[in-house]
Amino acid sequence: MKLSHRQIDFFRAVMGTGHVTRAAELLRTSQPTVSRELARLEQVLGFALFERVKGRLKPTVRALALMEEVEQSYVGLERIAATALGLRAYAHGRLQLACLPALSHALLPDAIRRFALQQPEAAVGLTPIESPQLEAALSEQRFDLGLSERHEAPAACTLQTLLVADEVAVLPAGHALAQKAVLAPADFAGHSFISFAPADPYRQQVDALFAAAGVERQLRLETPSAVSVCALVRQGLGLGIVNPLTALELAGEGLVVRPLSVSVPFHVALIRPSWRTEHPLRAAFETALTEAAGALKTRLARTAQT
Repeated sequence: MKLSHRQIDFFRAVMGTGHVTRAAELLRTSQPTVSRELARLEQVLGFALFERVKGRLKPTVRALALMEEVEQSYVGLERIAATALGLRAYAHGRLQLACLPALSHALLPDAIRRFALQQPEAAVGLTPIESPQLEAALSEQRFDLGLSERHEAPAACTLQTLLVADEVAVLPAGHALAQKAVLAPADFAGHSFISFAPADPYRQQVDALFAAAGVERQLRLETPSAVSVCALVRQGLGLGIVNPLTALELAGEGLVVRPLSVSVPFHVALIRPSWRTEHPLRAAFETALTEAAGALKTRLARTAQT
């Protein structure tokens, strides 16, 4: 048994219109042609598809069952066609991004907003991944672009610094130290302090900073992320030092941000996989990232002045 696409097209048109003449008009052909193709289809199938009732074609039970299968096939083809059109315009050519979880809360949302204004039909996939799994995924070329805090490029990638800004102090609203415009290490002496996990590189830098200043803090709470540090600080459980991006996003509603008198640089780098085919919209997204980073620097400068 060999069916042709032409026969199925004619069958679908007749099923949809219920009349040979209307099907012929729809297909821009003649009524005899439609009748002939239907007869050939019935011959190939070995059973009747329609009953003639008062000048109209009434589909048989077998025809209805066949139509269900035909419609599923056509829906599949229509989806493929729609996807192909979207890809041609990069509407569905999804730009795959990977970043540290902290950057998915800050910087990237603004960058995606800017990107969407310029490319409203483009699709973006954002995947937060902790380090070192983030760098491994980028080395495996699984993403079009990545954002990391590392200073060295992962294997099979290139690295470009996007943003460097100092870490900041976060305090509960109403805390006595919130009256100060800038906090020095000595200001933290004797206060409850919320730290990152011991293996975190920023935890190690901050601990070294206070050790060099001879300042002792009350270290009772540890948590793995800047977001959770800020949440605990907001509850009045202590002070913290976090990256300025997260601090700015969460400032207000019980959380105060203050610059430090000493520098603890926070570094954000753009990671480009070297072997992955460059996405056509990658450059446009990098432009949006640069603009978002510039806006953050402006906000940080204003915070330091208040």
